[in-house]
Amino acid sequence: MASYDLVVIGTGPGGYVCAIRAAQLGMKVAVVEKNATLGGTCLNVGCMPSKALLYASELFEETEHSFAKMGISVGAPKLDLPSMMKFKQEGIDGNVKGVEFLMKKNKIDVLHGTGRIVSAGKVEVKGADGQTQVVETKNIVIATGSDVAKLKGIEIDEKRVVSSTGALALDKVPEKLLIVGAGVIGLELGSVWRRLGAQVTVVEFLDRILPGMDGEVAKQFQRILEKQGFTFKLGAKVTSIDSSGKTLKVQVEPAAGGAAETIDADVVLVAIGRAAHTDSLGLKEAGVNVDNRGRVEINDHFATNVAGIYAIGDVVRGPMLAHKAEDEGVAVAEILAGQAGHVNYDVIPGVVYTTPEVASVGKTEEELKQAGVAYTVGKFPFTANGRSKVNQTTEGFVKILADAKTDRVLGVHIVGREAGEMIHEACVLMEFGGSAEDLARTCHAHPTRSEAVKEAALAVGKRAIHM
Repeated sequence: MASYDLVVIGTGPGGYVCAIRAAQLGMKVAVVEKNATLGGTCLNVGCMPSKALLYASELFEETEHSFAKMGISVGAPKLDLPSMMKFKQEGIDGNVKGVEFLMKKNKIDVLHGTGRIVSAGKVEVKGADGQTQVVETKNIVIATGSDVAKLKGIEIDEKRVVSSTGALALDKVPEKLLIVGAGVIGLELGSVWRRLGAQVTVVEFLDRILPGMDGEVAKQFQRILEKQGFTFKLGAKVTSIDSSGKTLKVQVEPAAGGAAETIDADVVLVAIGRAAHTDSLGLKEAGVNVDNRGRVEINDHFATNVAGIYAIGDVVRGPMLAHKAEDEGVAVAEILAGQAGHVNYDVIPGVVYTTPEVASVGKTEEELKQAGVAYTVGKFPFTANGRSKVNQTTEGFVKILADAKTDRVLGVHIVGREAGEMIHEACVLMEFGGSAEDLARTCHAHPTRSEAVKEAALAVGKRAIHM
C-alpha cells in the first residue's frame, strides 16, 4: 500500500496549488482526480474556456462596430464558430498540460479515479475501469470543488437546456437565449453569445443583478448591459420549460406571485449558482460533518472535525472563487508543515469579465451601513480619465470606501475596461492596511486608466483634480 504525507482529492486550482506548496515544503504528495484531465472545473469547463470565448467574441464585436470609427476598414466580420471553439480548446489544452508538467516537476503522484475517504489516513481510489486501490496518508485535503446548482423541475440536457458547461460548447449561435440567473456566470456567458448575435433575456429572482456586489455598481452596470442589448426580467422566476416543440416555451412568473408569461427561447442557460461537490466522498461514513448546504464544516485552520482531514475551496464556506481556493490551498499546506498559513478574507477580489469589466474588493456600501460603520466615499468616472477618453472607452467609474475616522480603505469597486487588472493595487493597499491618502499620494503613470483609482482616492478627501 502506497503511503504519503498528504493526499489531495481534486486537482482544481485549490487542489493542485495545495499539492505543489506541500511538495515545496518537503512532503510526499499525491493527488486524486476523477476526470481524464487535471485542472478541475476552472481549467476545463469554467474560468479559462469562458475567458477565451469572451476575448474572441469581444474582438468579433469590435471588428464589426469599433474598427471603422478608428479608421480601420476590414469589412463585416464572418463568424467561424468551429474555429472559435478550437481556439478555446487550444487554451484549455495548454493550461491542462501546464498543470501536468507542474505535477511531474514537483514529484507529485497523480492517481486517476474517484476518491473516497475510507477513514482518517486512508483514501480509496476507484478507476474508470472499476479497479480500486487504497493509499495511506498522514493527512487528507478535500478539494473537490462545486457542481452546477439545479433548478427544481428543470432538466438540463446540455443541448437546449444547458448549464455553463453546455453554454461553452454550443454548435451554433442561438437566435434567442434565455438565462436563468443574473450572477457572474450568466452575465459573462450571455455577453459571449450576445456579441455573436443572440438576443439575450435574463430572468433573475431578486430585484437586482449581481447579488452581493455594491448596489450602485450593479445599477450602473445593468444600464450598460441594457444599452448593449440585454433584456432583464428582475423579481421573476422560471417555473417550467416546455421542450416539446421546435422552440422552448419558458414559463416566467413574478417572484412575489402573479400572472405568468411565456417566453420563446432556442436555448436556456441555467446559471443560478453552484453547489459543493461532496457526493461519493464517503464523508458520512468517515464521520466528517457537513452544513445544511452540503459544505464541509471546517475551523479557522481548515480542519474538519476528524483529525487529519482538511477541506478548502468551493467545498467549504466563503466565496466560490478559484483564487480564494488557491490561497486556502497554500495556507493549509503551510499549516501542515508547522507554519502559520493564513487567508485574509477581507481582501479577496471578485471580477466579472464582461466588457466593461466589474471588479470589487472589500466591503460594499450596504455592508458598511448594516454594520454601522461610518465611512466616506470617493468616486471618479472614466469619462474624466484622459486615456479612456482618447480610446473612447469611458463607461464606468471607480468608487472607494474609506473609514470616516481613520481613512483606512475598506472597499474598492470598479466598473470599466481592465477593471480586473486595476483592482489589485487596491488589494495590495488594503493588505497593508493603507489609507485613501496613501493611495492619493502615490504617483500613477499618465496616461493610464489606473489614474482613475488615484483620482477616486483624492475624491475621498474632496480634492479630485480632473473632476
